[in-house]
Amino acid sequence: MTCGVRAAGGGWWCAGMRWPGHAPELGWSRGGDRRVSVLAYGAGLGFRALGERHCVGARGNVCPLEAVVPGRSTGGRCAECARLDRAHSVAADTMADDPRTYRVYLAWFGPGMVKVGITGEERGAARLREQGAVAFSWLGRGPLMAARRTEEVLRAALGVPDRIPYARKRSVRGQLPGREERAAEVAGLYGRAAELEGRGWPESLERLPLEVVDQVGVFGLDRGPAPEPGGAPVRAVRELVDGGVVAGRLVAAAGPDLHLAVAGGGVVVLDTRLITGWDLVAVPDVTAVPDMAAVPDMAAPLAVSAPAVVQDGVRVPLIDIGGGGVQGGLF
Repeated sequence: MTCGVRAAGGGWWCAGMRWPGHAPELGWSRGGDRRVSVLAYGAGLGFRALGERHCVGARGNVCPLEAVVPGRSTGGRCAECARLDRAHSVAADTMADDPRTYRVYLAWFGPGMVKVGITGEERGAARLREQGAVAFSWLGRGPLMAARRTEEVLRAALGVPDRIPYARKRSVRGQLPGREERAAEVAGLYGRAAELEGRGWPESLERLPLEVVDQVGVFGLDRGPAPEPGGAPVRAVRELVDGGVVAGRLVAAAGPDLHLAVAGGGVVVLDTRLITGWDLVAVPDVTAVPDMAAVPDMAAPLAVSAPAVVQDGVRVPLIDIGGGGVQGGLF
């Protein structure tokens, strides 16, 4: 979770979405205050963006330049802070002496859409939820460099990528095959990976047994409404703008994405990576329910309602999921 300085408008800055457990959480910062909103399916969300979007800094430090960043950037950082953030990440391979235990996983996001990756063992499955993995299985555990070596071997031998764009994940998420088919594809990849033991598989990596974990229920993808053809959301927020409002009822979430049922019908995807660095305030038209345990306080940008109400005439740009053209905003 990143931290931000207090924004000019006096509202809250979103510090990003995390999945420490089976419920998504949004972090917030305002000056020295740090809060967390635990999100619940069926509840309403509403906020307005003010001013300009600023760099969120790196590694818990504020951006010394207070740089303005593009609204469409999913990183939310200026070039210097992005460099600093990556320089200290596991992906940069600068931590060869890391003493922690790592796990190699096989993740499934949709038909023919599988990847291999690594995560710290102490994090459990949080990394899989953060990526929006619909199903996954652990493959092995061991030192960092052994896990990294296994990841490279699998990519080369099996043609499995280590990264899948979020746009591709969104394009199939609303029309997933059944649980058995999902598990079968993970099991098939696991079997192919296990055959590589003794052929480039590091001896220091302990293979773990196949156990497919399905996260459709965790993400709420089994309970959302079906207002669009096939039940799939077909639009996503392209970027926030000054004065733009986002409001709706949360029906599902996966990775950084929130699926919001909006006024007038339809489900729109909000990538929460697009809201970091903005000064956000609560939408007055969203009426808070008595139980405010899920929000920082009444001044926080996240409001809870049943149902959510949207102000007329306030919009943010949308884009079709799957590479279509830009749509008029619904929010």
